[in-house]
Amino acid sequence: MNTFLYDNPKSGIIILLITVFWVLPWKVYSLWTASKKNQKGWFIAILVLNTFGILEIIYTFGVAKKKWSDIRKAFRSLFSPKK
Repeated sequence: MNTFLYDNPKSGIIILLITVFWVLPWKVYSLWTASKKNQKGWFIAILVLNTFGILEIIYTFGVAKKKWSDIRKAFRSLFSPKK
């Protein structure tokens, strides 16, 4: 039996935090984009399905046709201090 997470509870917390910090920005950005484009089906699918960011990334680059520069700009505006 694998006891890695039981023997090292801090490892479990670190894995959880890494997962949250990976998934959350992708989910928020793709939900925001789907709502702006009035794509209710995609919005509901992204909201309900938890795919560790895979569905969100497919939507963002494949369906919404966003580029890395668009995503960087959106993420920077979230984390930059307001003037």
